[in-house]
Parts: sequence; structure tokens; C-alpha cells
Amino acid sequence: MSSIGQNILMALALTLNQFASSNVQSVQRNKPKTPPTTATTSASSDIQRRGLLLSAAVAAAVDSRTELLKRYLKKSEENKEKNDKERLESFYKRNYKDYFEFVEGSLKNKDELSEAEKGIIEWLKRNK
Repeated sequence: MSSIGQNILMALALTLNQFASSNVQSVQRNKPKTPPTTATTSASSDIQRRGLLLSAAVAAAVDSRTELLKRYLKKSEENKEKNDKERLESFYKRNYKDYFEFVEGSLKNKDELSEAEKGIIEWLKRNK
């Protein structure tokens, strides 16, 4: 089980222990002990059952989240190259489009273009 699941179960156990200890009534020493009634036994077993069901539900939720995260990580690793390329293109579009358009104005009347200038014009054609 993952450490997150363990932490959640520990917090749940602590909460249940605090709840159970707050329901304990003090016993006076002068009175003889009486056997527990069925109502008390039933109530404590009901709390135990609820705690068990709740902890099982929490464990299932943690496991399903873990599986979901594993699927997302696998999918992002498979698409890493594509996502990196899209991120880089988006960066260029946001940060260089204005500059490239400015440079394009000075290149229109030029006869010979360098490789970089040709690249700028091609990039602008692709991204208009």
C-alpha cells in the first residue's frame, strides 16, 4: 500500500480511537462491576463495523486514485515528445510572432535572404 494510503488509514484509526475514547464513561470504584449489556456491546460493534467499512472504502479510493495516476503518468510519458513540441511551438507563437512580423517588413524589399531570414518567412507562413 502506498504511503498516502497508510497515512489516511492511520488518521482514520486515530479519529476512531478518539471517538471511541470520548464515549467511554468513567466507572466508580465503589460499585461492583456489572457485565456489559447487549446495547453497549451492540453499539461498540456497530462502531467497529462502521470503522471497518469506512477504512475499506478509503483504501479502495486510494487504490483507485493510485491506478488513475499511474495511467496518467503512462499516457504523459507516451505523449511527452508531442507535448514538448506543442509547448515549444506555443512559446514561439506567443513570444516571437510580433518580432518575426516586424522583421518580415524589412525583408520584403530584399533580394538575397539568409537561411535565418528564409526560416522566419516560412515560420510566419505556417503560423498565420
